[in-house]
Amino acid sequence: MKLAAQENMIPGGDLAEKLSKMESYGFEGVEFWGRDLPDRTGDVKEALGSSKVAPSTICAGYEGCLLDPDKSEREKAMGDIKKLLTIGADIGVVGLITVPIFGKPRVPDLSPFAGPLDIEKKLLTLEFMELGKHAKEVGCTLLIEPLNRYETHFLKKLGDAIEIQEAVGLESVKIMADFFHMSIEEEDIARSLVEAGDAVFHIHLADSTRQLPGYGHTDFKSGFAALKKIGFDKFMALECGIPGDPEVELPKTVKYLKSCM
Repeated sequence: MKLAAQENMIPGGDLAEKLSKMESYGFEGVEFWGRDLPDRTGDVKEALGSSKVAPSTICAGYEGCLLDPDKSEREKAMGDIKKLLTIGADIGVVGLITVPIFGKPRVPDLSPFAGPLDIEKKLLTLEFMELGKHAKEVGCTLLIEPLNRYETHFLKKLGDAIEIQEAVGLESVKIMADFFHMSIEEEDIARSLVEAGDAVFHIHLADSTRQLPGYGHTDFKSGFAALKKIGFDKFMALECGIPGDPEVELPKTVKYLKSCM
């Protein structure tokens, strides 16, 4: 297991300075936001080329919505995701994180023919089949992220994401697990990770308070033991708030997380 953090969490004037600080803090990877990545791919590759910190993942950053009733909105999301998957392969990330939808359903309720959830599952499976084929062609992985009940009505548990992943049936489509969302939705974080097995390809780290690990009541030791049990050896990236000075708190968090491993 390798520790990473999102780029925006790190102090510094430019990416090169941020990567230097990350290395000194003890991080091994950096996660990028996808929104502005197409405009600075060259600069990112140059900075990564002179750093020991590796690119871990791209977190979303696409426009449109995969589950919108407006076809143009779905096509916009599909096009942007394909572009980011291609960029991800170019800079060497593990994968691109996707959230199918935030909030309530947008598609109509066509009961008794089909309810919104039935429509969404079938639509997303077909879209992920297409996106997964593109991911395989370029050499990247599409990562499905479950959220929690306060942020989405759809895909709230690891098992929900695995249902879609198995329906897609492509090795280029995996899931990611976020300790914050799991602290709300999963009855037992460690058990849910073991049950998910090798479908888990990336981790987001945040405590139950959505602050740095160690500022809540999440049991990271049992979660990490479960990840070891399933042979997880990829990146775990911080996605959370920092309650204090990053220069002090981030190195402290790395030390804490390594003690939990």
